[in-house]
Amino acid sequence: MSDLQVSLIIIGIIIIIGVAIFNWVQQLRYRRKIESALDQKHDDVLLFEKNNNLNPHKPHERIEPQLNKDFFIKNAAQKDNLSARPVDVLTKDNIFNDYSEKQQAVTEPGTAESQPILDEYNNLTNYIVIISADTVIPDAQLNTLLQRKFDFNKPLIWFGQREQSKPWEEIANITNNENTGYINLKGCLLLADRSGPVSEIDLSKFRDTVQDFATQINAVAECPDIVPAHEQAIQLDKFCADVDVMIGINIISKDEGAFIGTKIRALAEASGFKLEPDGLFKYRDENNRVLFTLTNYESEAFIPDNMKALTTHGITFLLDVPQVSNGEKVFDQMTHLAKIFSNTLGGIMVDDNRVPLSENGLSRSKQQLINIQNSMKENNIIAGSSNALKLFN
Repeated sequence: MSDLQVSLIIIGIIIIIGVAIFNWVQQLRYRRKIESALDQKHDDVLLFEKNNNLNPHKPHERIEPQLNKDFFIKNAAQKDNLSARPVDVLTKDNIFNDYSEKQQAVTEPGTAESQPILDEYNNLTNYIVIISADTVIPDAQLNTLLQRKFDFNKPLIWFGQREQSKPWEEIANITNNENTGYINLKGCLLLADRSGPVSEIDLSKFRDTVQDFATQINAVAECPDIVPAHEQAIQLDKFCADVDVMIGINIISKDEGAFIGTKIRALAEASGFKLEPDGLFKYRDENNRVLFTLTNYESEAFIPDNMKALTTHGITFLLDVPQVSNGEKVFDQMTHLAKIFSNTLGGIMVDDNRVPLSENGLSRSKQQLINIQNSMKENNIIAGSSNALKLFN
């Protein structure tokens, strides 16, 4: 055998070994990816609450819900250990309730509140100010005030009242030809949302803006104290963090197979989902409110132009608990569709230990959803209401 033949044989063996090693590494990476997503130890089949010490240097920080697939119910607003406060935010002895009682004099000024403001703009979740004038407030100056509604880093809604006995009306920007005729104004600044509680600086800035405006038009401004208002914002944020949860159901492929994008899309659209520009299939009700979503188990979004070429090893159904009314029924609906998808795609509904998801596991998660929404209701925050949509936005 010549030296050339020996060299060729050795090169061939090296190539075969290299290909084998490459395939082994790729398979190992994929296995680790799946195991890291599914082999975590949680207290419940579908519930996971992350470590509270995520960032000890940023108290009261809240984390937006992420579409990571390594857990099935996601706490969308976890706190670090510096923001620990009592969870029972509406007990008689805490500041949340105490501040609300102190603010009654501001939000219920006698006959001016004979027609109460909409429930979602209450003093449990908003810093509320009232401006009272003896004459009609000039539209030009009012419009200048309205244009500052984005200066305080939290949603701000203004209401107007034409007479003491008249109902409050929400005010949008005023056109040049409009004659509003308001003599009283009410400003409602949201105390917290998913980005955290309103800051004391923004509260002070809003109060000063209101007082300056009242001075300019010779009106009286009633503004609650800043310190208790900020404390209430922190308490509200803590409560919202405790109930800010997303429930998810994952369906993974069998034997490391893959789901085809075109089949996922056809099944989703036949079931009532619509693929939207953000890469999510969304299931909406008759009022166009999102009930739950369908997303890729892997990192790649469901982009319409890419669905024909897309393959994935799993899909995830997600339900945002605070943003959905009648959560128990919506959960049943989502679970029903998840089972249909699992059967049609030939996938497996699994828990976080890669064990097929049992009816008992689903029932426990459903009960946790019910408990969360009941807790919200007890604290005057109705899941799926306009108020909840603002707090959990």
